[in-house]
Amino acid sequence: MKKDFYMPRRVEIDQSTLTDDYGKFIVQPLERGFGVTLGNALRRVLLSSIKGTAIQSIRIDGVYHEFSTIPGVVEDVTEIVLNLKEVCFKLHDSDSKKITVDRQGSCELRAKDLEVDPSIEVLNPDLHLATLGEDAHFRAEIVLGTGRGYVPCEENKLSDRPIGTIAIDCVFSPVRKVNYKVENTRVEQKTDYEKLTLEVWTNKVVSPQDAVSAAARILRDHLKLFVDFKEQPQEAGEEIDREKIRLRK
Repeated sequence: MKKDFYMPRRVEIDQSTLTDDYGKFIVQPLERGFGVTLGNALRRVLLSSIKGTAIQSIRIDGVYHEFSTIPGVVEDVTEIVLNLKEVCFKLHDSDSKKITVDRQGSCELRAKDLEVDPSIEVLNPDLHLATLGEDAHFRAEIVLGTGRGYVPCEENKLSDRPIGTIAIDCVFSPVRKVNYKVENTRVEQKTDYEKLTLEVWTNKVVSPQDAVSAAARILRDHLKLFVDFKEQPQEAGEEIDREKIRLRK
């Protein structure tokens, strides 16, 4: 009869497939049921709660809404905005930044043409943004921000922004995809243990290892609230006393 949990000693990383944007993590052996418990919890946090950077708004000279066209530019504004949303930024020292781009004449506008300071890193510089003709002049100001998860464009509409500023819905998460698989595994003669395989894809702003570590810390910080209840009854009593005092007034 088992009295203690059989705990895995470490997380294995598949070094043969590890890249800047993909990692496979294996944990075994786990008690039955803990594969799904850990895999599902990590997957949800990885997809929704890892901090990242995204474009919050853009203002293009001569453009007042996202359904406009720009003289001499092949793509319309909607397509340019969609291309800009694919740029992967890494901010090193701030939660918000303004960057610009100013190109004129026949050329292909790429992510590397964005004018950024040393604190901003563009991780996919060859990404296509727009195609400019001979008479084209494309100048824009872009606001970057940091956050978690998905933020709709309505929340990025600020009253102090100049006329013509186009608010953009943001997907801040640097984690692109997460899969997990639970399989049976053997410990000595017993086969009722589980092996958890977790696969993580990122946009290279965060490595798969760092993303998993961050997700585990978030879960740990939330779960530790349930570990020690010694102080909670006293705090609850203080809340009740304050409420009684308020009602007597």
